[in-house]
Amino acid sequence: MKKIVMSILVTGLSLNILAQSHGLEGVISSTANNAKGDKVLTMEETILGYALSPASKNYKWRPSTSELTFIESKAIQALKAGSDDKIEIISLEQLNRATELELKVFPTYNWLTKDEISIISKGEYYKIDVKSMTLVYKFKLSTKGENFTVSAGDLFAYTKGNNLYYCDKLGNEFAITNNTDKNIVSGQAVSRSEFGISGGIFWSNDAKKLAYYRKDESKVSTFPLLNINSRKGELIKLKYPMAGMKSELVQLGVYDISSQKSLFLEVDDFGREQYLTNITWSPNGDYIYVQVLDRDQKNMRLNKYSAETGECIKTILTESHTQYVEPLDCLVFLKSDNSKFIYRTDNYDGYRNLYLCDDNGVIKRITEVDADVKYVGQDKNSIYYTSAEVSPIENHFFKQDIKSGKRAQLTSVDAWHGISLSPDASYFVDKFSNIDTPQVIELVATSGKSSPKALFTATNPVKEYNYGEIYLGSIKSADGKHDNYYRLTTPMNFDPTKKYPTIVYVYGGPHSQLVKNSWLASQGRWEMYMAQRGYVVYVQDNRGTTNRGVDFEKSIHGQCGQAEMADQMEGIKMLQSLAFVDADRIGVHGWSYGGFMTISLMTNYPEVFKVGVSGGPVIDWKWYEAMYGERYMDSPHRNAKGYEKVSLISRAKDLEGRLLICQGAVDDVVLWQHSLSFIRSCIMEGKQVDYFPYPTAKHNVLGKDRIHLMDKVSLYFEDFLK
Repeated sequence: MKKIVMSILVTGLSLNILAQSHGLEGVISSTANNAKGDKVLTMEETILGYALSPASKNYKWRPSTSELTFIESKAIQALKAGSDDKIEIISLEQLNRATELELKVFPTYNWLTKDEISIISKGEYYKIDVKSMTLVYKFKLSTKGENFTVSAGDLFAYTKGNNLYYCDKLGNEFAITNNTDKNIVSGQAVSRSEFGISGGIFWSNDAKKLAYYRKDESKVSTFPLLNINSRKGELIKLKYPMAGMKSELVQLGVYDISSQKSLFLEVDDFGREQYLTNITWSPNGDYIYVQVLDRDQKNMRLNKYSAETGECIKTILTESHTQYVEPLDCLVFLKSDNSKFIYRTDNYDGYRNLYLCDDNGVIKRITEVDADVKYVGQDKNSIYYTSAEVSPIENHFFKQDIKSGKRAQLTSVDAWHGISLSPDASYFVDKFSNIDTPQVIELVATSGKSSPKALFTATNPVKEYNYGEIYLGSIKSADGKHDNYYRLTTPMNFDPTKKYPTIVYVYGGPHSQLVKNSWLASQGRWEMYMAQRGYVVYVQDNRGTTNRGVDFEKSIHGQCGQAEMADQMEGIKMLQSLAFVDADRIGVHGWSYGGFMTISLMTNYPEVFKVGVSGGPVIDWKWYEAMYGERYMDSPHRNAKGYEKVSLISRAKDLEGRLLICQGAVDDVVLWQHSLSFIRSCIMEGKQVDYFPYPTAKHNVLGKDRIHLMDKVSLYFEDFLK
C-alpha cells in the first residue's frame, strides 16, 4: 500500500512543523487554494452552488469506432482517437430540420448504433440517422409510464402502476401483465434495490424475449405515512418488510414477444422467501443466469435456466458464509469465447476479485490482488479493471492478460480515476482529480505507446473563496489491523495558537466511502461552510465501509455501530491531542446510518460530545427493512442480544449533551417510527431533546427544505457549541 507523503501548508507553515507540533502524521494537504479569495459560502451556495463544483465535459464513444464524441458549438463533434482531426457529426440546425423541432441548445443524446442517436424532447422519443440526417421514427412516450427500458429491437418496455407494458416504434402498446391485485407488482425493482438490483426489466440481446420481476407483497406489513396536503389529511400505506417479518415473494417471468405469453422460472432453492439477483441473459438468448440467495443471506447458488421452458438446467457454483453473502454483479461473457464468463465475488479470497468461469464453475482467479476490483471492459486477450490495490483512497486502471496473468497499470497520477473504455479497448478516457486538482480529462492508449492527449482541464471553481486548509491522512483502526482514512479541515484564517470547536461529520455505514484522494478529498461544501465559521471539521471512514475487503467490511456484522464507534473514537483521541482543538467543544452530525452513529456516539460517550444533530436516524434495527437489516444484523430471532445491544431506545437515559433530531415525516427508508420512539424514550427518562420534522420530505430532504435543514443544523452548532 502506498505511503501518503507530505506537502506544504498554504498558511506558510510547513506541514512538517505542524505535524511535529500537533501530531498530524503522514498527511497531505490541499494546495489548491494558494491564492485565497475573500468570499465565504452562503447557505444557498452550499446546497445549490453547482457552479462551485469543478466543470466537466461529457464524452461518449461512438459504437463500433474509436471516435470520441462531445457537444461543442451546438453540434455533436467527433475526435478520432490517435488523431487531432475533429469532425462535425450533426449540428443543432440539422437535428431540428430532421425532427421538425425548434431546440435552442443541443439536447442530451445517446448512441444506438454507429450512425443512429436517440433524443427525448417534450415527452417524445426520436431516433435520428446522423449519416443521412433524417428522422428514422418518433413516438410519444406514455405519460403514465415509468421505468422505461429500450431493447436492441426498437421495443420499449415500461410500467404503469403495478403492471408491465411494451410498445413498438409506431407507438402501439401491448400489455405484458394484467395484475388486478395491487399486491402483485411486475416490472419494478424488488428487494428494495439491494444486491445490485436497480430495475425490474431485462431484455434479451435479440429483443425476442423480456425477463421481468414479479413480486407478491400480500403478506408484507404496511406502515402508514401521513400526507398533509389534502383537506383532511390521508394515510399512505407503505409496504415495508421489516427485519424478522414476512417479506415479498419474488419470481422471474419471461415474456415471449412472438407468442405474447409469459412463463416463470422454476426457482425453488430456498423456499419462497428468497432473493433473485443479477439477472443475466446468455449471449444467444437461450438461457438466463440468476444468483439465488436465501432469506438468511448466507447461501447463494448461481443457476442456469432455460428461457424456453423455465426449468433449472444446473447450479454452476455456490457460495456460503457464516456472516453474509452479497452478490452485486451480473455475469460478463467473454467476447472471444461465449462459453466463458467473468464473475466478481469477495467470498473466495477476501476481496472482490474477478474470476473466469464456465458452466462447470470457476476455472481460475483472474485478478490476484489483495484489493477490491471492478470490471471495466475486455478485448480478445485482456481484461480491464479498476482497483484499490495502489491505495484504498485512489482508484486506478489496469490491464491484465487473461492467459498469462501479466498485469499493467495504465494510470499513474496519484488520484481517483474514472474510466470510459473505447468499444475496441484500444483507448480510454481518463477523468481524474485529486486533493489539489479539480478535474483533468485525458485520452489515453491502452498500449501505453503514446503520451496521453489532454482533452479538458477544469479551473479551480472556488479560487475566489476563503477556504480553510484540508488535510488527508490515516490512523489505525481500534483493532490495530487497518488504516482508517480521514479528512480534516481547519478553520478559515487558521491560527494554530487558538483552540477551536470541532464537528465530526459521520456516516460510517456499508457501501460508503467519504474520504478519497479526489478534489478537496471529496469534501462536501457544508464542511467548508462550517470551517469558514470557525470550526475544525473531521470526517473518517471506519470499519464497515466499502472498498477494503471482507474482514474490514464484515467486522460490523451482528453489532452495527460497535466497531464503527470504536474506530471513530480513535479519530477523536487524535483530535483531542491537537493543540488547536478544544476538547470540551466537540460535536457530531450525520444522516441515516450517520444519524444512528450520531446518537450512538452521543449516548455511549456523553463525556466527549457536547452537541449532536442526528438526521433520519435508525434507532432500532428491528424496525428497519429486512434485506439490509438482516444482512448486517442477522435475524432478530437469532440475534436478539445483538439487536438489544445496539438499540438506542435503552440509551436515551445516557444522553447528556444537546441533541437535535431532524427527519422527513414521510420518510419511506427510515420510518418515522424510529425517531418518534426515541423521543418517547427521552420523555420517559426525563431527558430534554430538540426535534424538527420536515412535513412533506422523504428520507433525503431536498430543494428548499434542504436549505432550511442545513441552516437549522448550522445554527444549532452556533448556538450550543461555538
